Amino acid sequence: MTNASSPVLQGSLRAPPGIALGGFADRIGAPALKVAATSWFVVAVLGQLLFVAYVIGFYGRAALQGRFEAWNKVLPHGYVAGDTFGNLVVSLHLAFATVVIVGGALQLMPAVRRVAPAFHRWNGRIYLASVLLMSVGGLVMVWTRGTVGDLSQHVAISINALLIIAFAGMAFRHALARRIDLHRRWALRLFLVVGGVWFFRIGLMAWIVVNRGPVGFDPKTFAGPFLTFLAFAQYVLPLAVLELYLRAQAGRGSLQRVAVAGGLFALTLLTAGGIVAASMIMWLPRL
Repeated sequence: MTNASSPVLQGSLRAPPGIALGGFADRIGAPALKVAATSWFVVAVLGQLLFVAYVIGFYGRAALQGRFEAWNKVLPHGYVAGDTFGNLVVSLHLAFATVVIVGGALQLMPAVRRVAPAFHRWNGRIYLASVLLMSVGGLVMVWTRGTVGDLSQHVAISINALLIIAFAGMAFRHALARRIDLHRRWALRLFLVVGGVWFFRIGLMAWIVVNRGPVGFDPKTFAGPFLTFLAFAQYVLPLAVLELYLRAQAGRGSLQRVAVAGGLFALTLLTAGGIVAASMIMWLPRL
Protein backbone atom coordinates (compact mmCIF):
# COMPACT_ATOMS: atom_id res chain seq x y z
CA MET A 1 0.00 0.00 0.00
CA THR A 2 1.38 3.39 -0.98
CA ASN A 3 1.87 5.71 2.02
CA ALA A 4 1.70 9.53 2.15
CA SER A 5 5.46 9.84 2.07
CA SER A 6 5.85 8.08 -1.24
CA PRO A 7 7.13 10.14 -4.20
CA VAL A 8 4.18 9.01 -6.29
CA LEU A 9 1.58 10.37 -3.87
CA GLN A 10 3.55 13.57 -3.22
CA GLY A 11 3.70 14.18 -6.94
CA SER A 12 -0.05 13.67 -7.29
CA LEU A 13 -0.75 16.12 -4.46
CA ARG A 14 1.62 18.81 -5.74
CA ALA A 15 -0.30 21.78 -7.23
CA PRO A 16 0.04 22.26 -10.97
CA PRO A 17 2.32 25.18 -11.95
CA GLY A 18 -0.62 27.30 -13.08
CA ILE A 19 -2.42 26.87 -9.78
CA ALA A 20 0.73 27.60 -7.78
CA LEU A 21 1.34 30.78 -9.79
CA GLY A 22 -2.27 31.81 -9.27
CA GLY A 23 -1.96 31.31 -5.51
CA PHE A 24 1.20 33.41 -5.41
CA ALA A 25 -0.52 36.16 -7.39
CA ASP A 26 -3.50 36.02 -5.01
CA ARG A 27 -1.22 36.65 -2.06
CA ILE A 28 0.82 39.51 -3.49
CA GLY A 29 -1.51 41.04 -6.10
CA ALA A 30 -3.35 43.60 -3.98
CA PRO A 31 -0.39 44.56 -1.74
CA ALA A 32 1.94 44.89 -4.74
CA LEU A 33 -0.55 47.12 -6.56
CA LYS A 34 -0.90 49.36 -3.51
CA VAL A 35 2.86 49.63 -2.96
CA ALA A 36 3.48 50.34 -6.65
CA ALA A 37 0.85 53.08 -6.80
CA THR A 38 2.13 54.64 -3.57
CA SER A 39 5.71 54.53 -4.81
CA TRP A 40 4.82 56.33 -8.02
CA PHE A 41 2.77 58.94 -6.13
CA VAL A 42 5.60 59.69 -3.68
CA VAL A 43 8.15 60.05 -6.49
CA ALA A 44 5.78 62.22 -8.54
CA VAL A 45 4.98 64.52 -5.60
CA LEU A 46 8.66 64.97 -4.79
CA GLY A 47 9.32 65.83 -8.43
CA GLN A 48 6.44 68.29 -8.51
CA LEU A 49 7.70 69.96 -5.35
CA LEU A 50 11.05 70.43 -7.08
CA PHE A 51 9.15 72.12 -9.90
CA VAL A 52 7.40 74.37 -7.35
CA ALA A 53 10.79 75.29 -5.86
CA TYR A 54 11.94 76.21 -9.36
CA VAL A 55 8.86 78.35 -10.07
CA ILE A 56 9.23 80.21 -6.78
CA GLY A 57 13.02 80.45 -6.98
CA PHE A 58 13.14 81.71 -10.57
CA TYR A 59 9.88 83.48 -11.37
CA GLY A 60 9.08 84.55 -7.81
CA ARG A 61 12.55 85.87 -7.07
CA ALA A 62 12.68 87.79 -10.34
CA ALA A 63 9.27 89.34 -9.57
CA LEU A 64 10.32 90.39 -6.06
CA GLN A 65 13.43 92.00 -7.53
CA GLY A 66 11.37 93.80 -10.16
CA ARG A 67 13.11 91.95 -13.01
CA PHE A 68 10.00 90.66 -14.76
CA GLU A 69 11.78 90.70 -18.10
CA ALA A 70 13.93 87.80 -16.81
CA TRP A 71 10.86 85.58 -17.25
CA ASN A 72 11.34 85.79 -21.00
CA LYS A 73 14.56 83.78 -20.75
CA VAL A 74 12.42 80.70 -20.08
CA LEU A 75 8.86 81.73 -20.96
CA PRO A 76 8.77 83.62 -24.29
CA HIS A 77 6.51 86.66 -24.03
CA GLY A 78 6.01 85.88 -20.35
CA TYR A 79 6.37 89.58 -19.64
CA VAL A 80 5.37 92.25 -22.14
CA ALA A 81 6.00 95.86 -21.18
CA GLY A 82 2.77 97.84 -21.08
CA ASP A 83 0.47 94.80 -21.22
CA THR A 84 -0.85 95.01 -17.68
CA PHE A 85 -3.70 92.53 -18.15
CA GLY A 86 -1.59 89.94 -19.94
CA ASN A 87 1.20 90.21 -17.37
CA LEU A 88 -1.34 89.80 -14.58
CA VAL A 89 -2.72 86.64 -16.23
CA VAL A 90 0.78 85.15 -16.45
CA SER A 91 1.56 86.08 -12.85
CA LEU A 92 -1.64 84.51 -11.55
CA HIS A 93 -1.07 81.42 -13.68
CA LEU A 94 2.36 80.90 -12.11
CA ALA A 95 1.07 81.62 -8.59
CA PHE A 96 -1.85 79.23 -8.91
CA ALA A 97 0.47 76.56 -10.32
CA THR A 98 2.28 76.40 -6.98
CA VAL A 99 -0.99 76.33 -5.02
CA VAL A 100 -2.39 73.61 -7.27
CA ILE A 101 0.63 71.32 -7.02
CA VAL A 102 0.87 71.50 -3.23
CA GLY A 103 -2.90 71.40 -2.73
CA GLY A 104 -3.36 68.49 -5.13
CA ALA A 105 -0.78 66.38 -3.34
CA LEU A 106 -2.44 67.03 0.03
CA GLN A 107 -5.87 66.16 -1.38
CA LEU A 108 -4.77 62.67 -2.40
CA MET A 109 -3.06 61.75 0.87
CA PRO A 110 -5.31 59.29 2.78
CA ALA A 111 -3.86 60.36 6.13
CA VAL A 112 -4.91 63.98 5.54
CA ARG A 113 -8.45 62.95 4.57
CA ARG A 114 -8.70 60.70 7.61
CA VAL A 115 -7.16 62.96 10.26
CA ALA A 116 -8.34 66.36 9.01
CA PRO A 117 -11.57 65.96 7.01
CA ALA A 118 -12.49 69.64 7.37
CA PHE A 119 -9.11 70.69 5.96
CA HIS A 120 -9.60 68.20 3.12
CA ARG A 121 -12.92 69.80 2.20
CA TRP A 122 -11.68 73.39 2.30
CA ASN A 123 -8.40 72.56 0.58
CA GLY A 124 -10.47 70.81 -2.08
CA ARG A 125 -12.52 73.94 -2.69
CA ILE A 126 -9.39 76.08 -2.97
CA TYR A 127 -7.80 73.48 -5.23
CA LEU A 128 -10.77 73.34 -7.60
CA ALA A 129 -11.03 77.13 -7.81
CA SER A 130 -7.28 77.36 -8.46
CA VAL A 131 -7.24 74.76 -11.25
CA LEU A 132 -10.14 76.52 -12.97
CA LEU A 133 -8.41 79.90 -12.86
CA MET A 134 -5.10 78.35 -13.91
CA SER A 135 -6.75 76.61 -16.87
CA VAL A 136 -8.43 79.77 -18.09
CA GLY A 137 -5.16 81.64 -17.69
CA GLY A 138 -3.37 78.94 -19.66
CA LEU A 139 -5.85 79.26 -22.53
CA VAL A 140 -5.38 83.03 -22.58
CA MET A 141 -1.60 82.65 -22.63
CA VAL A 142 -1.60 80.06 -25.42
CA TRP A 143 -3.84 81.99 -27.79
CA THR A 144 -2.88 85.60 -27.03
CA ARG A 145 0.75 85.67 -25.87
CA GLY A 146 2.53 83.92 -28.73
CA THR A 147 3.87 80.95 -26.75
CA VAL A 148 6.41 78.58 -28.28
CA GLY A 149 5.39 75.56 -30.32
CA ASP A 150 3.21 75.02 -33.35
CA LEU A 151 -0.55 74.80 -33.79
CA SER A 152 -0.69 71.12 -32.83
CA GLN A 153 0.87 71.87 -29.46
CA HIS A 154 -1.49 74.78 -28.86
CA VAL A 155 -4.46 72.55 -29.63
CA ALA A 156 -3.14 69.82 -27.30
CA ILE A 157 -2.60 72.32 -24.47
CA SER A 158 -6.09 73.72 -25.00
CA ILE A 159 -7.60 70.23 -24.78
CA ASN A 160 -5.61 69.70 -21.59
CA ALA A 161 -7.11 72.88 -20.11
CA LEU A 162 -10.64 71.85 -21.10
CA LEU A 163 -10.13 68.41 -19.55
CA ILE A 164 -9.02 70.07 -16.31
CA ILE A 165 -12.20 72.16 -16.25
CA ALA A 166 -14.40 69.14 -17.05
CA PHE A 167 -12.73 66.81 -14.52
CA ALA A 168 -12.88 69.49 -11.81
CA GLY A 169 -16.61 69.78 -12.42
CA MET A 170 -17.10 66.01 -12.19
CA ALA A 171 -15.04 65.72 -8.99
CA PHE A 172 -17.02 68.54 -7.38
CA ARG A 173 -20.37 67.12 -8.52
CA HIS A 174 -19.71 63.68 -7.02
CA ALA A 175 -18.32 65.20 -3.81
CA LEU A 176 -21.53 67.15 -3.30
CA ALA A 177 -23.59 64.01 -3.90
CA ARG A 178 -21.42 62.05 -1.44
CA ARG A 179 -20.52 59.53 -4.13
CA ILE A 180 -17.06 59.18 -2.62
CA ASP A 181 -15.75 56.39 -4.87
CA LEU A 182 -16.67 58.29 -8.04
CA HIS A 183 -15.34 61.51 -6.52
CA ARG A 184 -12.02 59.77 -5.82
CA ARG A 185 -11.76 58.50 -9.40
CA TRP A 186 -12.38 61.94 -10.91
CA ALA A 187 -10.00 63.54 -8.40
CA LEU A 188 -7.26 61.14 -9.54
CA ARG A 189 -7.97 61.98 -13.18
CA LEU A 190 -7.90 65.67 -12.34
CA PHE A 191 -4.56 65.32 -10.54
CA LEU A 192 -3.03 63.75 -13.65
CA VAL A 193 -4.33 66.25 -16.21
CA VAL A 194 -3.35 69.15 -13.95
CA GLY A 195 0.17 67.70 -14.04
CA GLY A 196 0.24 67.71 -17.84
CA VAL A 197 2.77 70.54 -18.08
CA TRP A 198 4.98 68.78 -15.55
CA PHE A 199 4.73 65.47 -17.43
CA PHE A 200 5.71 67.30 -20.62
CA ARG A 201 8.87 68.67 -19.04
CA ILE A 202 10.13 65.47 -17.45
CA GLY A 203 9.25 63.53 -20.61
CA LEU A 204 11.11 65.97 -22.83
CA MET A 205 14.21 66.06 -20.65
CA ALA A 206 14.30 62.26 -20.38
CA TRP A 207 13.99 62.01 -24.17
CA ILE A 208 16.87 64.44 -24.69
CA VAL A 209 19.10 62.58 -22.22
CA VAL A 210 18.35 59.17 -23.75
CA ASN A 211 19.02 60.46 -27.28
CA ARG A 212 21.92 62.66 -26.18
CA GLY A 213 20.34 65.67 -27.80
CA PRO A 214 17.12 66.91 -29.43
CA VAL A 215 15.72 64.24 -31.74
CA GLY A 216 12.40 64.47 -33.55
CA PHE A 217 12.05 68.23 -33.22
CA ASP A 218 13.79 71.50 -34.01
CA PRO A 219 15.05 73.16 -30.79
CA LYS A 220 14.96 76.59 -32.45
CA THR A 221 11.32 76.51 -33.53
CA PHE A 222 10.37 74.05 -30.79
CA ALA A 223 8.27 72.10 -33.26
CA GLY A 224 8.41 68.61 -34.68
CA PRO A 225 6.70 65.21 -34.60
CA PHE A 226 8.00 64.21 -31.18
CA LEU A 227 6.78 67.41 -29.53
CA THR A 228 3.38 66.99 -31.19
CA PHE A 229 3.22 63.44 -29.80
CA LEU A 230 4.36 64.55 -26.34
CA ALA A 231 1.88 67.44 -26.22
CA PHE A 232 -1.00 64.95 -26.41
CA ALA A 233 0.74 62.11 -24.56
CA GLN A 234 1.31 64.33 -21.50
CA TYR A 235 -2.26 63.63 -20.41
CA VAL A 236 -3.45 60.75 -22.61
CA LEU A 237 -0.83 58.28 -21.37
CA PRO A 238 -1.22 59.04 -17.64
CA LEU A 239 -4.99 58.76 -17.96
CA ALA A 240 -4.66 55.43 -19.77
CA VAL A 241 -2.37 54.06 -17.04
CA LEU A 242 -4.80 55.27 -14.37
CA GLU A 243 -7.67 53.41 -16.03
CA LEU A 244 -5.60 50.22 -16.04
CA TYR A 245 -4.85 50.75 -12.36
CA LEU A 246 -8.49 51.39 -11.44
CA ARG A 247 -9.64 48.30 -13.35
CA ALA A 248 -7.00 46.15 -11.68
CA GLN A 249 -7.88 47.56 -8.26
CA ALA A 250 -11.61 46.93 -8.71
CA GLY A 251 -11.28 43.56 -10.46
CA ARG A 252 -10.63 40.10 -9.06
CA GLY A 253 -7.84 39.10 -11.41
CA SER A 254 -4.74 38.66 -9.26
CA LEU A 255 -2.44 38.18 -12.24
CA GLN A 256 -3.78 41.44 -13.69
CA ARG A 257 -2.93 43.22 -10.45
CA VAL A 258 0.60 41.83 -10.47
CA ALA A 259 1.08 42.87 -14.10
CA VAL A 260 -0.20 46.41 -13.49
CA ALA A 261 1.93 46.67 -10.34
CA GLY A 262 4.99 45.69 -12.35
CA GLY A 263 4.16 48.31 -14.94
CA LEU A 264 3.74 50.96 -12.24
CA PHE A 265 7.10 50.09 -10.71
CA ALA A 266 8.70 50.51 -14.16
CA LEU A 267 6.91 53.83 -14.64
CA THR A 268 8.13 54.95 -11.23
CA LEU A 269 11.72 54.43 -12.36
CA LEU A 270 11.04 56.27 -15.63
CA THR A 271 9.38 59.13 -13.75
CA ALA A 272 12.33 59.37 -11.37
CA GLY A 273 14.72 59.45 -14.33
CA GLY A 274 12.73 62.23 -15.97
CA ILE A 275 12.70 64.23 -12.72
CA VAL A 276 16.46 63.93 -12.35
CA ALA A 277 16.98 64.98 -15.98
CA ALA A 278 14.63 67.96 -15.69
CA SER A 279 16.19 69.02 -12.40
CA MET A 280 19.74 68.92 -13.75
CA ILE A 281 18.99 70.53 -17.12
CA MET A 282 16.13 72.97 -16.44
CA TRP A 283 15.30 73.62 -12.82
CA LEU A 284 18.36 73.61 -10.57
CA PRO A 285 20.62 75.68 -12.87
CA ARG A 286 18.11 78.56 -12.72
CA LEU A 287 17.76 78.63 -8.94
